[in-house]
Amino acid sequence: MERVLVTGMGAISAIGNNVRENHESLRNGRSGVGKAAFFESLYASQLPFGEVKMSNKELKAAQGLESAAGYTRTCLLADMAFTEAVADAGLTPGQLSSLDTALISASTVGGMCLTDQLYEDANHKSGGSEYLEAYGCAAHTLKLIKRHHIRGFTDTINTACSSSANAIMLGARLIRSGRVKRAIVGGVDSLAKYTVNGFNALKILSGAPCRPFDTDRDGLNLGEGAAYLVLEAGELAAGRKVYAEVAGFGNANDAHHPSAMSDEATGAIRCMREAIGSAGINASQIGYINAHGTGTQNNDQVEFYGMGELFGRIPPYSSTKAFTGHTLGAAGAVEAIYSILSIVHSELFPNLNVDKPIGGPGSAPVTERQDGRDLRYALSNSFGFGGNCTSLVFAGVN
Repeated sequence: MERVLVTGMGAISAIGNNVRENHESLRNGRSGVGKAAFFESLYASQLPFGEVKMSNKELKAAQGLESAAGYTRTCLLADMAFTEAVADAGLTPGQLSSLDTALISASTVGGMCLTDQLYEDANHKSGGSEYLEAYGCAAHTLKLIKRHHIRGFTDTINTACSSSANAIMLGARLIRSGRVKRAIVGGVDSLAKYTVNGFNALKILSGAPCRPFDTDRDGLNLGEGAAYLVLEAGELAAGRKVYAEVAGFGNANDAHHPSAMSDEATGAIRCMREAIGSAGINASQIGYINAHGTGTQNNDQVEFYGMGELFGRIPPYSSTKAFTGHTLGAAGAVEAIYSILSIVHSELFPNLNVDKPIGGPGSAPVTERQDGRDLRYALSNSFGFGGNCTSLVFAGVN
């Protein structure tokens, strides 16, 4: 079976416009959650968000897209992270266009980040804007395909908060099975009235920076961002920079509730167990868990319970969503990169804002950066609405 290696990474989030800046913020405990500067909404002045610190104009300029039409913020964020990942892997235009190269992206809001413009266009209140073809979930993927001349297998996944984790899983499966030699995988989401109003209706948005795995947690902060990883078959990576191996993956769905997981953590336990099993290791070999950890009552309690049931003594774990906010369809890929950074740099990033851990001091998340950790395997969890749960196992290659 072909090994699946990570040879390139790109990311943009509330804590950095590239992977290096994201890493520096994680190391320094610097959160990007706060007052939104570009997101136009009634709630922009009332709630904290994990907003990318670039305007649409700045994003266009950074990517040389000033004259390009139909690029929503979702498309711009995707292009930024995608371009970094491809450059980091040193891929040529010919490799991007090869039929052996797949592109699998993910998003939940897609072009509906332009909620007001969508309403105007859909109800014939406008003369037809430049975004008529940009509202779909896959619009950003189509932009990437056209701009970078991608001709191989492409797909766009929307399984809520596990979307980009599933994109990584699908890319790894395609490589393992020999269907492609290379896959660029990840996801993107931008802040939108559509999602903010929806999450507010569920009454799970916090009015303060979120507190994952804290007894007094009262909800999540929405964020935005994009992240992509270049996955390549082992035979292509000889003599090249390799960050980590996608060693295992698992997906399960407990189908318990449209917006909550079962108290028994059925899907969470099964996907973690399958990911560890497909990596060919024992649960005791996991050295770190990048938890989904949204800061909501249901998610954190269920995930904590599931980890305890599977591992007994839970390995060091933390949620990084207090840094970035919940980036929805981008979260799986963003946090996959953070998990890989933990392995590469032998460090654990802190779970911010925890005063009273839900499991007590003996099973608290990591609350301060830890250096010098010899990490061989890290587990990254992404749990979505409807109980769609995905776990990924990354392995060091040194």
